[in-house]
Order: sequence, then C-alpha cells, then structure tokens
Amino acid sequence: MKNLYDVQKLLLKYGTVIYIGDRLSDLELMEEEIRELFHSHLLDAQDFKMAQLIVRQAMQLEIEKRKRNE
Repeated sequence: MKNLYDVQKLLLKYGTVIYIGDRLSDLELMEEEIRELFHSHLLDAQDFKMAQLIVRQAMQLEIEKRKRNE
C-alpha cells in the first residue's frame, strides 16, 4: 500500500465505498472502517498500520489546506 487510492481499493475489497462529499469526513470514515476491519481480524497488523498512516497523512494535508483557505 502506497497511497490513498490503494487504501480505497482495500476497503472496496471488503465491500466498503465511502463518499460523503466532504474530503475530511470521508477520510475519518475510512480510518474508522480500517480500524473495524483490523478488530474483526480481516487485516493484518502491517496493512492496518500502513493504511492508518496513509489516511492520517491525507487528513493532515486536508486540514492544512483548509487552514490556508480560511
């Protein structure tokens, strides 16, 4: 897993499509879904950590972008 698109493909593999229309909310839901998959023992620790890292980085970029636009 290298980018957010890979995380989206991973979620799709388990039947999860997330699109609310607000990027930050989408990312928060992705983070929650990844956590649920891990707790359900569907993801191994390495995939969980990498997916969380990618989503959190995207969230941080989105937050910074919003601050610049205020």
